[in-house]
Amino acid sequence: MDEQSLNENLALIRQALKRADRVAALTGAGISAESGVPTFRGADGLWRHYRATDLATPEAFARDPRLVWEFYNWRRELLGPLRPNAAHLALVELEKQAPEFLLITQNIDGLHQAAGSRRVLELHGNLWQVRCTGCGRVMENRAPLPALPACDACGGLLRPHVVWFGESLDPLGLNLAFKTLESCQALLIIGTSSNVQPAASMGLYARRHGAFVAEINLEATPATGSYDVTLLGKAGDLLPRIVR
Repeated sequence: MDEQSLNENLALIRQALKRADRVAALTGAGISAESGVPTFRGADGLWRHYRATDLATPEAFARDPRLVWEFYNWRRELLGPLRPNAAHLALVELEKQAPEFLLITQNIDGLHQAAGSRRVLELHGNLWQVRCTGCGRVMENRAPLPALPACDACGGLLRPHVVWFGESLDPLGLNLAFKTLESCQALLIIGTSSNVQPAASMGLYARRHGAFVAEINLEATPATGSYDVTLLGKAGDLLPRIVR
């Protein structure tokens, strides 16, 4: 896309956001990758000789919780020093500008909250939270964890408070997401491959309900061409130009 076309599309998005009272954003791994967060897919999806997608399952945890916790503690050590990037910060500004706003994210790294976003719905949970497999208590814990962490309340084994492959999303959170998509007037889809359901269908769902939908991603996705605007490039470069 040449600079003139880019500027025209940026202007279209700005106008749609300016007209909208109800704005939503949907983010995926691409926005966090710009902060250095590895993704599950591709070369970054391999840890030692294990596929990350093979360890992020309830079956793997039942079979070898020590191994799964070793993997998640490694991820926590890796992500701990990372900081929000310009795209995260631009969404904080967008939230301040919009009368109604919800940020729906597939990411578990907590970088949106670290940037200052307040209205965040985490579809897949949060890496910095743990849940007791005994009493169900959920706690935030950023401290280094032992190989098999236990609940202070009941002594039960803790697990990461994330949604693993094969598990269902929280129905209350999912309901809030789709209610928001039904009523929002503008939706930004940022850094998501549009391959994983139900997030992959959220943009089309919002558009069917009348929203202006813009996609920002490094490369084309299966949904590209179905939205009002698609911008190919780094979110950290493009989002600040939209929100400023």
